[in-house]
Amino acid sequence: MSRNFLQNQVKTAHVMVVGCGALGNEVLKNLVLMGVEHLVVVDFDIVEMGNLTRSVLFRKEDAEAQRLKVDVVAERLAEINSAIEVKTICGDVAYDVGLGLVRRMDVVIGCVDSRWARYCINRLCMRANKPWVDGGISDLEGTARVFVPGINCYACNLGPEGRKDLARRLPCSGIIHRHEMVGSAPTTSIVASIIGAVQVQEALKLIHQDTLKAGELTSLCGKMFYYEGEHLTMKMADYQAFDDECAEHTCWEPVQLCDMTLSVTVEEALAILSYTLNANDVAICLSGDSYVDYVSERSNDRRTEVMLPARKVEAFVEQHPHLRGILMSEFYQHEYHRVDKTFPYQSLSLGELGIPVWDILHVLADGRDYYFEMSKV
Repeated sequence: MSRNFLQNQVKTAHVMVVGCGALGNEVLKNLVLMGVEHLVVVDFDIVEMGNLTRSVLFRKEDAEAQRLKVDVVAERLAEINSAIEVKTICGDVAYDVGLGLVRRMDVVIGCVDSRWARYCINRLCMRANKPWVDGGISDLEGTARVFVPGINCYACNLGPEGRKDLARRLPCSGIIHRHEMVGSAPTTSIVASIIGAVQVQEALKLIHQDTLKAGELTSLCGKMFYYEGEHLTMKMADYQAFDDECAEHTCWEPVQLCDMTLSVTVEEALAILSYTLNANDVAICLSGDSYVDYVSERSNDRRTEVMLPARKVEAFVEQHPHLRGILMSEFYQHEYHRVDKTFPYQSLSLGELGIPVWDILHVLADGRDYYFEMSKV
């Protein structure tokens, strides 16, 4: 243990890692070896045979059984340190990670491969007032960056091309597929080990805020670490932007605790909030996703009932016997972004609206904003 890293602070730190691919494997392995004992791991994918050449925690039998990546890493990390506590979320960081859980973290580490996923991590961390460490890899190149609320924001750093990719929700690269197509050996495991190590190093610094503030450590915040392995070059570049007008880093505070769970109905939730805030006009803002009650076809205006969060509509259309084969662009989508006393489906539960476990409700009451963290169950 470095003289700058205190064992007890590392042991008691709470770290969230988003993404369990090659980079996530390296980050998780390093965190546990350094002594971190409280982890939250987020990923929605299963282990495949192609993962085995670049992910230290996966085995052939995991791929054959098509096991969830989050389940496998939790099991393998416990083999390294049986005292570790791992909470797993099999889901999408854009929709399935409750802000209340992020609020309990000391730092979040992003090991994702798309600008959209990074954008979502950034939004969560800015709202929860938590720092996060980003990593990206491509061939024998890699980058690491640190974002701290009030200092550096991922959304503010996006240029025109980045915003175009964000709008299309495209991945940043297809390096593994490219290597497989030409029959060359992927270099993912090499660069992942380097960038993953830098990410964990920077996360440990963020855990030691007093040491950072005293100047005994220097954070990567406001800079970008760039590694290029083909000619073995490394450099630091300025990478800092924080626009006060950017809506993506509005901090949700103060947060009040409430006993509501996901099983509470809309009607019950509105009544509780109205009583708690002594307000007449109360609305729950669906900030992560909208709720869709029906879609209508552009050609004939025929309506089909959906009754799902917007993120599930495309899969619904693909599986519907009368809608299968019709492009999503051929539908109008009727959706709700706010839920109040005029919402026609008062008996729906908060869970059915698509609100995740541990989430914080953004409530608008008599024109004022309030934030309520729900019970986890």
